[in-house]
Order: sequence, then structure tokens, then C-alpha cells
Amino acid sequence: MIDIRDDLTTRAAYVSDASIYRRVPAAVVEPRNVEEVREALALAQSRGWSVVSRGGGTSVAGNAIGEGLVIDTSRHFNRIKSIDPETMTAVIEPGVVCDQLRDAASEFGLTYGPDPSTHSRCTIGGMVANNACGSHSVAWGTSADNLVAVKVMLGDGSEIELGQGFTSEPRITRALTALRDQHLAMLRTELGQFPRQVSGYGLHYLLSEHGFDTAKAFAGTEGTCGIITELTVKLVRKPAHTALAVLGFEDVFAAAAAAPKLRVPHVYTIEGMGADLIQALQTRPGRETAGSELPKGGGWLYCEVGADTLQEAETRALELPGLISEKVVDSIVVPEGPLAKALWNIREAGAGIVTRLPEGGEAWPGWEDSAVPPHRFGEYLRDLYDLLDESDLSGIPFGHFGEGCVHIRISFDFTSDAGVAAYRDFVEKAARLVHRYGGSVSGEHGDGRARSELLATIYSPEALTSFSEFKNVFDPEGFFNPGVLVDPEPVDQGIRPGPGARTFELTPVHAFTRDEGSFANAVNRCVGVGACRSDVGAMCPSFQATKDEVHSTRGRARSLAEMLRGESITDGWKSKETLEALDLCLSCKACATECPVNVDMATYKAEFLHHHYRHGLLSFIGKNRRPMAQFTMGWMPYLMRITERIPFAFRLINLLESFRPIEELTKRLGGIETKRRMITFAPQPLTAWFRRRRSSSAEVDDTRESVVIWPDTFTNFSADAPGKAAVDVLEAMGYRVLMPMGNVCCGLTWHSTGQLDMTKKVLQDTLDVMEPLLRAGYPVIGLEPSCTVMLQEEITELLPDDDRAALVSQLTQTLGSFAAQHLQDGKPWPFGKLSSDAGSPAEALCQVHCHQKSALGYEPELSVMEKLGVNTTVIGGGCCGLAGNWGFEPGHYDISQTLGERELFPAIRNAADDTIVLADGFSCRTQIAQGTSADGVHLAQIMLQALDRTNE
Repeated sequence: MIDIRDDLTTRAAYVSDASIYRRVPAAVVEPRNVEEVREALALAQSRGWSVVSRGGGTSVAGNAIGEGLVIDTSRHFNRIKSIDPETMTAVIEPGVVCDQLRDAASEFGLTYGPDPSTHSRCTIGGMVANNACGSHSVAWGTSADNLVAVKVMLGDGSEIELGQGFTSEPRITRALTALRDQHLAMLRTELGQFPRQVSGYGLHYLLSEHGFDTAKAFAGTEGTCGIITELTVKLVRKPAHTALAVLGFEDVFAAAAAAPKLRVPHVYTIEGMGADLIQALQTRPGRETAGSELPKGGGWLYCEVGADTLQEAETRALELPGLISEKVVDSIVVPEGPLAKALWNIREAGAGIVTRLPEGGEAWPGWEDSAVPPHRFGEYLRDLYDLLDESDLSGIPFGHFGEGCVHIRISFDFTSDAGVAAYRDFVEKAARLVHRYGGSVSGEHGDGRARSELLATIYSPEALTSFSEFKNVFDPEGFFNPGVLVDPEPVDQGIRPGPGARTFELTPVHAFTRDEGSFANAVNRCVGVGACRSDVGAMCPSFQATKDEVHSTRGRARSLAEMLRGESITDGWKSKETLEALDLCLSCKACATECPVNVDMATYKAEFLHHHYRHGLLSFIGKNRRPMAQFTMGWMPYLMRITERIPFAFRLINLLESFRPIEELTKRLGGIETKRRMITFAPQPLTAWFRRRRSSSAEVDDTRESVVIWPDTFTNFSADAPGKAAVDVLEAMGYRVLMPMGNVCCGLTWHSTGQLDMTKKVLQDTLDVMEPLLRAGYPVIGLEPSCTVMLQEEITELLPDDDRAALVSQLTQTLGSFAAQHLQDGKPWPFGKLSSDAGSPAEALCQVHCHQKSALGYEPELSVMEKLGVNTTVIGGGCCGLAGNWGFEPGHYDISQTLGERELFPAIRNAADDTIVLADGFSCRTQIAQGTSADGVHLAQIMLQALDRTNE
């Protein structure tokens, strides 16, 4: 029996795709097989629902949303059934992700040709439905070109097969033959006129010269004619070697004019972009120098060249500038490898990057991927920019210049009725412009709700009639994806960021300085390109564990947006649905860096929890009370500070909790996950040890440079070994080590549990204690990465008007970055080399704390490890799975362990016994200790160990 998800939490996550449109579905199903698709269609028929199929939900045209039943094939209906290297074909289910097939085919030296920028998460069923293309289409064509056969389920539950020269249903064969014969002249003169003419239905494939290919004609139907249940797709042979030629031009228009002349054999891509894209990328945190690898110019073409040998590929790439008469300002040729990948990352990030203009304004899809015959592309692009200027709009161009297709997000103002009217006016003028060049309003992503109404501008009445007739052959009841392509909805209907989107907007606690102080602006950063659904990188851990759209960063952003709107989710900040959507967010902050538009869900979650519960201690009583685990974990620094005043209290607690019944009782009273082991406490706080140590030793040299060690709660009260090691290490390096003279805390535990009033108070008290040290300009060394990020980033968002907050942000750094700078400055290095038990260089596995990976980077620490003679392997997979208080909260244990088992636990289990397990984060070390037989150590401890090897 198929599971019907009609709860509001799920429905809110599916209200949009990567488009500007919003439709609240009646329900969502995630079928596992053909029979469950049939069952879902029968259910929809019985309830009078329309049906829309959905893959990765990365469509920018609004094709994958609807007000009826959404059939999501991405979660379960995603098997590769077979790959035949002889015929170079694969048989797959529609939910197979593009990269999933490419990886499987690579075993045979093959690949799947279409590769849109979302290839790490878009499904092939969705790609075929939208006739997606990608950067290699100049060589390998569109999804339609690579489709051999397709099985489709119609509204009555019957399954038919389509292919070249046939359909499995005689009635449909007769109908399609009659349709073709009735419109022969139009099909030959209006459709299929250039490679990227994707708008409308591909009825030209029914012509005899195309072999009456009903499968290819079905590609690009955008879910309006049936549900794809199986695909047979072509595979292509990858070139043995590639080289990337990047050509720089004076501006983007010169690049556009030159691009068609590079359509020669062995050139697999001709991608273009302008300087505005680089400027936008450079506004992202940590990307200030992005694009430095590019040759000089204001517009660029990326031309990938293939050959049997690398030398031949490079030779062919070097010949490309000589093929064009336009002036090439500069060029580089890069062989396959890390630099080529880095250059491609710039281009592929474009789909997300350009949703924010360099000056910080929002830019939207809508006129996203128009295309014209390639030889007219340069002229068209100039006229398009003239139209933008006339309309007082701006955007950032990039795209498939060699095929005459441009992607551009534009600075439409959707916040008012006048802005929406201006949007309609622009797209109508743009459609007339593209028609003047014999072009298509869509060159890749389909028409959807964004462009279906505009088909009447670029096609004749006869063409529109043929589209209606084609849909009627498959879907006479208008059951599938109504409002798209045939009988289209208005382009300005149901715009997601449009008027009414901010009913519950309020003044947030965080400054949201990058979003004009607006929580809604911050949430609207998520345009929906779905990078959070990828298996590549650290984002998003909970989605990687569950594969549930609700638990993706995008799903959570949609829930927050619905909460702010107040139509489907009507109780605003008290919403239980939004609370549920946010529950599995680990606050790892991976999205803050890896999301192309830097959605920071950890901060959004903290803000939501703050408003969801009543403030202060009263939030733990009453009807809408805060969970006890948030009190226990959030107030841990304060509770530990009180306990510190009781003689021998920590020793007593450790003793009592060594008895399992007492530990279990403690966890239940504290609302802690019962499957977790409680942490233990140091016999005395690090700060007390440091005071006694200082008072018992004579001061040797007050003229040494001073540094401050930040005594975070975890290092101070629980895991003091890294703190003690850091003191010894820094003193050995020649520094005078200080610690604050009063109680300090970064407020992390209150922040992650959404107790923001207390977070601000704690930070203000901390700044009062720290002020003399900050005014003196002493470096502050953070040992716990999450606390270091709080002091570097969150503090200025919570206390934007306190200059001391800016000071602590500037002065705080990790031990690794401080040591790396010490090395770079040529100062004495008192450490020797570490070796394994066998005498060879020591080996280490490194689990980088998720906050450090997202905000600080780990390169300095790795350089220190290299200097210590340690071969370090960084474990992928992002967050360890514990994530501070999150892993101790009830209901999170199983997913926490699933995340640990992705890469962290197996890597440790498979390592040699003498392998060092490096983990600077207290949470990471706790997860390692509770999930494996290993003990993680801090960089400070490894450096301390290396002090003993100086003379070896």
C-alpha cells in the first residue's frame, strides 16, 4: 500500500521547485515501483486531484509543482536496471540522478551526455521531461537526442512504450500519425529549426526524416502527458583525455559573437559567462579572490577539447583562438585535473550565484534560458541587454553560448503588484524580441508556468493547435500538470516571492546584515537549485541520511517561507509544522558555505526557536514549553559553573554516573536521549588548573608576546587535555599565555537551542571581562571550532553595534591558523617529526568539525600536520553526526549513527592501530568515542607529542 503524505509539513516542502512559482499540493507520494505509480494515479482519480511528476525539483520554470498530487520519483524509484556497453545504452527508472548513471557508466568508459549544472541531484526522468541539455550538448545533444525508448503510464493506469518508429498502443500510433500528416508543413518550418529550440512539444520528431520517433517527441512534455516509468537512454564514449581552453574577451558580447565559430570537431563545450558573474561570486564569504585563475577579460568562453592523448587535446585547445576573428584578450589552456575542475566550479555555481547581484540585490528566474540560432546569438544578447536597460533591470548572463542559449536571472521586484506587472511587461517584450531572432523562449528547462503563456508569441495558431492535439492523444481529461504548455496559466499567477509573502515578518534578533535586516530576505535566498540534495560535500546531512525533501535545506526554507506567508501554515512562529521541518537540522552550517547563495539554516533555526518558544526560563513551563533537553544542554555552561563551586562535585558526578542506573535516571530527568552515554567531567576546571599553575611558577619573561586561550565550556569543564596541551605548546613556541580573569562563554549552547536573549546577555558579560585583553590586541586562540565560529561570526550578528564584538571577531583564530602564521613568519619551531610504530611517517585520519569546515577552513591545520611529519587523510562526509546538543536530543540517535556510519566510523575501523585520529571538535571526539573503539585527539595534543621528538 502506497504511503500518502498529506500532512502540512510535507506539503509545505513541495510548494515550489527552483522557480518563482508557488502551488500548495494536496498530497505527495514517493512510489517504489510501477505498481505504486498506478495506485497513486487511481487515488488521484478518485479524489479529483490533478497529477504532477517530480524528480529532483530543480526546474526553474515551475514545471514540477501543482495543487493536486505530486509524484516524487527521486527517493525510491531510482534503480539502474542495466547498462549494455555493446549497444551503449542503459535502462533506468525515472528517479536515477544524472551523476548516478554517469558514475555507473564510467566503469565501461561511457557517460550520459546531457549534464546540466544540477547534474549532482537532478533526475534523468526530470531531465527528459524538460529536455534538459547541459554544457556538453554542443557535442552530445539534448536529453531528447539521447533517448532511445520510454515507458509511460497514462491516467487510466495503462503503461505504454514509445520508441523510434513505434508505440506499443495502436490507437496512439494512429493518432500521432494523423497529427503528423495534418501538420506536415508547419512541423518542417516551425519546429526543430536549431539545436536549443526546446519550447513547446517536439513534434518534428514524428516526421519521417526523424524515423517517427515517438520517444523523442515525448521528451520535453514536462509531465503533461503521463508519468515516465522507465527510460532507455543512449550512452556516449568519453574522450580519453581533455584540455580546457578558457578564452577571454573584452566583454560578454564579444564572447557571444565568437562562440558559434568554435563549433568544430573535438570541441565538447562552448560555455560563456560575463564579468558580473565573477563579481557576484566574489561577494560570497571566503570567495573574495574567486576567478583569479581566469585569463584577462570581461567575458569568457570555456571550450573543452577531447582527444586520445593529453598532448593532442592540449594542441587542439591551443589552436582555438586562431579560429575566430574576434579579438581574444587572453587565453589559457588547462589539462584535466584540479585547476580545470576549479574553473568549471565557477561556471557550474552560476545557477545559484546569480540569484544575488554583486551589489546584494535579489535576482530571479523567469526569463531564464532563452535561445536563438547560434549565429544570431551575439546580436540577440546585445538587444536583450538594451531591453534590460530600458526596463531599469539588471542580470548576470552565463550559459551555452555555442548553442545560442543564455541563462540570466533578473532583478525583478516581486514585492508589489506594480513590480509583478513590470515583470509581465518585460517577459512579453522579451518574447517578442526572441521571436524576432527566430528563437525560443526556452532553450533548456522547458516552458512550465514561466513561459507557456508566451508560446502564442513565438508560434503560429496551427502550432498551438498541434500541441493541444498531441496532449489530447495521451491525456484527454487534462489530468496531468494542468496549466503548463496547453491552456497555460498566466505567467504572473501565483508568484512565490510576490505580494503577501511577508505576513508574519518581524524584526529578528540577528542583524542579518547581508539581507537588509530582514528574516524574509534571508529565507528568500533559497531559490531552490537543490545543491542541498547532492551527495557531494557536507550539505545537507539529514537529507543525505533520510532522502526526504522535508529534511533538505530547501525543504526547510520552503517551510519557513510558508510560515511567513501565513496562508497554508497559519500560526506563524508557533507553527508545529515548521518546528518539525527544522527538527533534524543539525545546525552544522554546511549550507552557509556550500549552498550557492549561502543559506544559513543554522541561524534561521536559532531565530525560529527563539520566537517559537516563550523567552527566558518561562519557556520551560506551560502549553508551548521548550523541550527539557534544550534546557539541560542550553544551560550547561551555567550549570557547570554552579557545580564548580561545590568541592569535589565533578569527581562525585563522575563516580555516581559510573553506575548505569544513576546515569539512566540522570538522562531521563534531563530529557537526554537514553541511547547516549553521558559525558564525564574533569576533576577540576582548566581555568582553576591554569591559575594554580601560574601562581606556583615564577614569571620568567614578561616581554614575550601574549596570547589568550579561550576556555570554552567543553575544554574547561570536560575535556581539559587539549587546553593543557595548548598552554604547553604555546609557551614552547615562545609566547606568554593568558586566560580571561573572569567567567566567559561564547553562548553557543544557548544559540543553538534558540535562547537568543540569554545568548546576547552571555556575550555582553563576556565582552565586559574580555575588554582589557581585546583593547590590548592580544590574539585569542579558540580550541573548540564551534565556539571559535561563534566568536568570529555570530557575535557581530547578535551585537552589531558593540565595537568589542568586532574586536573579538578580528582577534579570534584557531590554534592551527595561529601556528601556521607562526611558521610563515619564520619564528622558532620547537617541534620534531612524528613517526609510526614502524618508524615510517605517522598517519592520521582527520575529522574536520563541520563549523570549521564551513566557516574557517582547515588548510592551516593540515599545513601544521605536514610540518610535524604526519600524513593526514581528511575524512569526507561533513558533520560527524553528533552536532552538539542535537545528538543528545531524543529521537535523533538513529540518524546520528547513520551519519557516523557514512564515512567516519568505517574509516576509523579500517585504519591501522597506530593511526592518529585527529578531531578538534569536542562533539566529534564524543561521537568517535561512542561509535568506535578509538579516541580522537586535538591538534594541540599532537603538537605536544611532537615536542618530545625535537632531538630525535
